Amino acid sequence: MRSRFGAWMARPLASFHLVVTIAVLLTVLGLVMVLSSSSVGAVATDGSAYGLFTSQVIFAALGMVIFYIALQIPIRLLRRFAFPAFAFSVVLLVLVLIPGIGTVSQGTRGWFVIAGVSLQPAEIAKITLAVWGAHLLASRRGENSTLRDMLVPLVPAAVLVTGLIVLQPDLGTTVSIVIIVLALLWFAGLPLKVFGGIVGTAVGLAVILALTAGYRSERVRAFFNPGDDPQGAGYQARQAKFSLADGGLWGRGLGQSRAKWNYLPNAHNDFIFAIIGEELGFLGGAAVIGLFGLFAYVGLRIAMRSVDPFLRLFTATATTWIIGQALINIGYVVGLLPVTGLQLPLVSAGGTSTATTLLMFGLIANAARHEPEAIAALHAGHDGRFARMLRLRKPEPYRAGRTDARTVAARRPRARAAAPERAGRAAPGGGARKRQPPAPHERQRGAAQERRASAGRTQPRDGTGRAGRAQPARDAGRGRQQSNRTTRGANRRGGERGNRR
Repeated sequence: MRSRFGAWMARPLASFHLVVTIAVLLTVLGLVMVLSSSSVGAVATDGSAYGLFTSQVIFAALGMVIFYIALQIPIRLLRRFAFPAFAFSVVLLVLVLIPGIGTVSQGTRGWFVIAGVSLQPAEIAKITLAVWGAHLLASRRGENSTLRDMLVPLVPAAVLVTGLIVLQPDLGTTVSIVIIVLALLWFAGLPLKVFGGIVGTAVGLAVILALTAGYRSERVRAFFNPGDDPQGAGYQARQAKFSLADGGLWGRGLGQSRAKWNYLPNAHNDFIFAIIGEELGFLGGAAVIGLFGLFAYVGLRIAMRSVDPFLRLFTATATTWIIGQALINIGYVVGLLPVTGLQLPLVSAGGTSTATTLLMFGLIANAARHEPEAIAALHAGHDGRFARMLRLRKPEPYRAGRTDARTVAARRPRARAAAPERAGRAAPGGGARKRQPPAPHERQRGAAQERRASAGRTQPRDGTGRAGRAQPARDAGRGRQQSNRTTRGANRRGGERGNRR
């Protein structure tokens, strides 16, 4: 079994097929569980069990279209528009804070409502930050890159985005932004001491944010003291544990949850994993965790096999972000973490979140098709029935772009300036290094190589491998034969003219 899986994973397009399969399975599972968990509340509010489910289906269909578009985007085009897209998302974050433009929902001013459709700009900001950050750090890679090149302007821009999201306020999205920035810096090779300092600063700020707002501090207190307010701040987390315990090993059956009858608030959104555990049991919850674990393996595998530094950095960051968000959601549902409000990717109800997560999956699948072996197979015509049906464009091999060329050219003066300093460094003994004379056997070897090179220059060889000195003799012989033939021809023509006379 293991050998079969290894042989299948050795195929050029195995990573691409796995990413597509995982995205489809999680999306279908999310639609089923959203219908099951939201039907009771939808009947009470809208009179129909399919109200929220219909909205989720529309956004899932839109997300699949975005997924297909992401598969077709050329990498150079993605990098070219990385910064304009990020700047546009920052403008949206500013606009959503203006009363009359942004809409308040569940205590957070973080949505635009256009023609009855909700749009959350913070979800768009997460994607644009990941793409622009990967482009920025990939353009500044190299041995001569300084700490300032890695931190500026990425960290100030991330602080700006985080501040705008905190003003909404939205703690869950703030945590996602921090995960993205830390993943970018880690995979870009930030020194461990500096990275540890940034992590410590982020943890300190998180503690301050958790204790400054009323609802956040209540969640933290409910986590450390779950029995103090079981009917208040700790009610939701307590009911989620009851739902998981109710499911047992096999579950109560699909659609048979009792917690969704208004016993568990936000059962279709933040706490949908509790409904999965109740209806599908421990095995269903383990299957969901297994899908995310498989995605973590495939995403990091794509990053390791990518030649393009941008794709390597972006894929690793996007994988870390999606897996980190899933682990945090599952963690606070089972009671291992405080409640933060992060959704379970592709499973929880949320139109903008579903569409943007499918966009990320599409970009990761696009990176999988840019693996060197995948490019060779696709250009050789081994694209498969699925790619031919979708009419996917052939990926282009990686070539260092103009941005990378400018970066290398800008660093050459620094490298030339550092060369004399490296040449004049002191030897381990304390004095300057001196050039040692070559050993006798090295002088003999060098003289022999010089004689062979000199002989090769004076005696070129022809295509047959024989020495070139015989070439003039052969040319002279050919010239004499040609002259004799010309003379005999002239005599023959002269005799013929004499006979005619």
